[in-house]
Amino acid sequence: MDDPHIIRKRSVRIAGHRTSLSLEAAFWDQLKTIDAARGLSLNKLVEEIDSARTAQAKRANLSSAIRIHVLRSLMKQP
Repeated sequence: MDDPHIIRKRSVRIAGHRTSLSLEAAFWDQLKTIDAARGLSLNKLVEEIDSARTAQAKRANLSSAIRIHVLRSLMKQP
């Protein structure tokens, strides 16, 4: 397991376009857990988060939206 504080940059595809995201390793690990539990690819999960983000009047940047998504997912767990 990576140091959870290390920032990792990864490329993802959103709506057919490649973009890169920088997140701490802990968030990447949690995203992998979430996408596996939902039976989605990482790209599809990030695309869903991005769609929800862009629907809001006050848009957070994508990395922030992903962190909030992970946090909310963890808060739902018993």
